[in-house]
Amino acid sequence: MAAFDDREKGYESKFARDEEMNFKIGARRNKLLGLWAAEKLGKTGDLAMQYAKDVVIADFERDGIEDVVEKVLGDFAAAGITLTADDIHKEMHRLLPVARQEILGTK
Repeated sequence: MAAFDDREKGYESKFARDEEMNFKIGARRNKLLGLWAAEKLGKTGDLAMQYAKDVVIADFERDGIEDVVEKVLGDFAAAGITLTADDIHKEMHRLLPVARQEILGTK
């Protein structure tokens, strides 16, 4: 029975580590998206970094990534930049492996 308990604790520990890594990778992807969007919005330096942080924070509004997409789309629309939700999703998809590599140090 102890072996079963140890195995169960091992799986729980692995699950917790995996969830933490997925959270970190998602946050990094959102930061990279924020920097990409900041560039398109003409923001540089500290303003670009603050915008990237705001994009990361936007992800805490609801489950999923649509809150991030809506934030970036809204900011683009306010600036007169025409991009679609699909464009944002494609950029997020492109940035995910970059974020994973930065967090995990793998390709």
